[in-house]
Amino acid sequence: MERKVRVRFAPSPTGPLHMGGVRTALFNYLFAKKHGGDFLLRIEDTDQNRYVPGAEEYIIESLKWCGLVPDEGVGFGGDLGPYRQSERKPMYKKYADSLIDNGFAYYAFDTAEELDEFRKAAEARKDVFSYDLHTRNGLKNSLTLSAEEVSARLQSGQSYVIRFKMPENREVVDEDLIRGRVSFNTNQLDDKVLFKSDGMPTYHLANVVDDYLMRITHVIRGEEWLPSMPLHILLYESLGISENRPCFSHLPLILKPEGKGKLSKRDGDKMGFPVFPLLWKDPETGDVSRSYREDGYFPEAFINMLALLGWSPGTEQEFFSMDELIESFDLTRVVKSGARFDPGKAKWFNRHYLQQKTPAELAALFLPMLNEKGITPDLQKLGRIVGMIQERCEFVKDLWEQGHFFFQAPESYDEKTIQKKWKPDTNEKLQAISTLFETISDWKAETIKEIFSAFMTEKEWVFGVVMVPIRLALVGGSSGPDLFEICELIGKEETVRRIQSAISLIN
Repeated sequence: MERKVRVRFAPSPTGPLHMGGVRTALFNYLFAKKHGGDFLLRIEDTDQNRYVPGAEEYIIESLKWCGLVPDEGVGFGGDLGPYRQSERKPMYKKYADSLIDNGFAYYAFDTAEELDEFRKAAEARKDVFSYDLHTRNGLKNSLTLSAEEVSARLQSGQSYVIRFKMPENREVVDEDLIRGRVSFNTNQLDDKVLFKSDGMPTYHLANVVDDYLMRITHVIRGEEWLPSMPLHILLYESLGISENRPCFSHLPLILKPEGKGKLSKRDGDKMGFPVFPLLWKDPETGDVSRSYREDGYFPEAFINMLALLGWSPGTEQEFFSMDELIESFDLTRVVKSGARFDPGKAKWFNRHYLQQKTPAELAALFLPMLNEKGITPDLQKLGRIVGMIQERCEFVKDLWEQGHFFFQAPESYDEKTIQKKWKPDTNEKLQAISTLFETISDWKAETIKEIFSAFMTEKEWVFGVVMVPIRLALVGGSSGPDLFEICELIGKEETVRRIQSAISLIN
């Protein structure tokens, strides 16, 4: 009987969730939904020394903002919990004991200081020390000590770790759903620590046990875990649960925009773009890291951009709703090599989603920014304003930059425009136009334009000579939407007042 697809996103709460982590969660989510399966969130907090307060809550909020809501997991319930590893502590010991009893693992009593000495000695020989099948028989462990001594050390409470006993010269072969056939020789692998005397498992044991107990069918994770794949396969085998082993897939790295290496927060700081989904304040230093949400990106733009980092739909389509991503997603179309991040493309995606919104939708998003500035506009009028400037924007915050003059008079005027367009007779012409505007009773853009055009024809004035100075008076610069629409929206009184102000201030 075919098993129901179950995948998990299993981050460690050691800091904010990197966009690479969000992409891993996204690909897991898409795969689960494509196959009618379940998406789980498991918090892997076995390394208590690296635990960062607030990180777990940050991970959950990030997933919610991105629309990647787990079917089960920390904060979401489920029948196979608890989903936080620190709360599963009692269940790992029996699996570690089973490995010991069946000869697949052993106790090691070497102290951190002793191992450090071995490393230093190896460095002096220009070598690298590894606790493995080549060295373990010369170290302090249950393979070299008598059963009585091992028992005495354990009973006395001496610190120990349980290490996996890597078999000799074994070829571990498997089919990665992204990379195809992968092969590892155990002679090149070390004896990883699986369990510590404080009762906490390491990532390797906890990961395998939890995936087994939570009935995970597919493990989709970053390529940094590829070297761990043979150990995990051997653990399933050694624990006698191979028939329930998941299929493995290892995602490519997200590379920095320029140069070599994977994308980091440092790259974002240096080049001026975020790498985290939500704002993060370091609880120790108080440092604040910028984010996609707070920088004004729409979650759908962020997700669309991430989906195409390392995956191709096999078509020319670039814009996808979540449903379309689910429908199109196929692990075999994930590339093996790293995917280079382009900050400009992220903005391009956001611009697309902003342009897809109606003026009314954008007005509702823009309104809180205006309220913060003490501005409470008429909503119908605001929608009209947004519709006029929307095309010039990438982010909602750009609406203020492109349309601030609808809400407040200019405090300064563009010097280059003044020098180029403000002629000796400009004040006189603007005064005549100001007087004309005061006589217009039906203050609508069409009417204003019609009366103004007739006036210009009568005076035999060149439109270009006065249009730029009028715009300068109304908005402070030489560009913007239709001039007569601006006049209507700011009102007759304000239009005349701004023209008079410019006449008195610009000489």
